[in-house]
Amino acid sequence: MGDILHALPAVTALRLLHPSWEIDWVVDPRWRALLSVQEGAGRGPQQPVVDRLHFAPTRLWRKSPLSTKTTHEINALRHQLSAAAYSAVLDLQGAIRSAVVGRMTGCPRRIGEEMPRETAARWLYTERVATVGAHVIEQDIELASAVAGDSLTHVAPMLPVDPAAEAWCDHLLASSGTRPVAIVNPGAGWGAKCWPVERYAVVARGLSVRGFRVLVNAGPSEEQMADVIVKGTAGAAIPLATSLEQLIALTRRAALFIAGDTGPLHLACALGRPVVGIYGPTDPSRNGPFGTRFRVLRSPLSKRDHTRHPEPEAGLLTIQPEEVLLAADELLAEVNSQ
Repeated sequence: MGDILHALPAVTALRLLHPSWEIDWVVDPRWRALLSVQEGAGRGPQQPVVDRLHFAPTRLWRKSPLSTKTTHEINALRHQLSAAAYSAVLDLQGAIRSAVVGRMTGCPRRIGEEMPRETAARWLYTERVATVGAHVIEQDIELASAVAGDSLTHVAPMLPVDPAAEAWCDHLLASSGTRPVAIVNPGAGWGAKCWPVERYAVVARGLSVRGFRVLVNAGPSEEQMADVIVKGTAGAAIPLATSLEQLIALTRRAALFIAGDTGPLHLACALGRPVVGIYGPTDPSRNGPFGTRFRVLRSPLSKRDHTRHPEPEAGLLTIQPEEVLLAADELLAEVNSQ
């Protein structure tokens, strides 16, 4: 999810510069809603950036690499990609699997970073771009500039508008009146990035006292986290288990979003919402909030480490709820002064 959202500003800029180009995207079907309301929607508000999606459920393929179903799906994808006769392929993920998918197109022009996230991927590129930007969004813009014919700059990414999800969200928030909505997202990709859920409960309680309607976004297997926050606020916080389409609609309406380094935080940034990021082992200069008003809390004790340790990183544990609430107060004062 985060990789797609980080790449989206670059592809949006490419689309705006070249509205007549055919721009397609290979994506895991889990994240289709970030690009299109439904398969085959065609370009428009429900599919604003790309012309066509190709689906590569790589996570499922890894679980059953030798199955007949996996073999059939890989062959079908290879046929679709080669038949499209693309002029260029951009690998905006920098992983071996994305580079392999690029190779499947048969396109003679495959562009990636000189130093991609997974070093071996570079050997599958025919062109390598030495990026200089610190943030991955800046690096993706540099990559897209290689085919744009001009230097691209950051633009707000365009995300699909799902009428059904928008209607669901309006109904959900109808009882809020004029209260602003704050979303807290306690989950993260792995344990080392997870700030203690009990501290999120303290923050949620403080936001409720400040007059916010507090919603807790709980992804799959994160329901217990949401329960801790709900109990810690005596029911003031409301747990939500949304579809991705609904999360997009809901985040559009958020006055504040608080989370660690996780996909929903990057979604809030993509939608231009005020964000407080709570960071530990990942480097916010590379993966932090971008393109919106934000505050980032990260201990000087934290060091960059993408090892998927199950326990919260030591520096992350030094951050206290009062610091998060102070950052939120300062951020909102800045936003409201504009």
